[in-house]
Amino acid sequence: MDRSSRNRLTDKLLPQFAGETLFEAIARAVCTAGCLPRKELYEAWEVARRVRRRFRGHRVVDLACGHGLLAQLLLLLDDTSPEALAVDLRLPKSAATLAASLEAAWPRLAGRTHFLETDLSSVPLLPNDLVVSAHACGGLTDLILARAVEARATVAVLPCCHDLKTGDLGGLEGWLDGPLAMDATRVAWLRAQGYRVLTQLIPGDITPKNRLILAEPLPHCTS
Repeated sequence: MDRSSRNRLTDKLLPQFAGETLFEAIARAVCTAGCLPRKELYEAWEVARRVRRRFRGHRVVDLACGHGLLAQLLLLLDDTSPEALAVDLRLPKSAATLAASLEAAWPRLAGRTHFLETDLSSVPLLPNDLVVSAHACGGLTDLILARAVEARATVAVLPCCHDLKTGDLGGLEGWLDGPLAMDATRVAWLRAQGYRVLTQLIPGDITPKNRLILAEPLPHCTS
């Protein structure tokens, strides 16, 4: 199966996920909803499980959330998070369909993911939040990082669509290709803001834009 396909997962693909793993159960719920591109399922799963290996608990805030799958996966993987806020400027109408399918499979999710359609810069963030975003395009990634740092929140982003004309490449473009230079500069900036940073990759067969940045504020840095 091509994990990078943008074709929607539908009930016709249910036999492909007949096993007993958590991922296959999630995939069946997604297929039943019939609204999510295959690529988004695999991206969200690979990001969510790496985030949960590093960060437990927190209110989850998924910015530029799309269907909000990442937020809901983070709740499934760690039930100590009380709730999730899924925010986008324009939410897909089918986000509610996907949420209903997941809640039917896991009733404990009911009422714990709150969808908000608004500008990302207007969402109040708290120090105990886990701010996440998978493929916030271009400068949106920098906005999300800046918002998280302002609140001293833990953050994880999977950048994409690097804007090389307006983005900060940190003077590294002589050594590194533009997108990598920009992501390296983001890591350096987070460290300068008093964050402990971890870099990882999700599988490249899902997306070539596969660099994951995970960061948490150091205990002694409060401002």
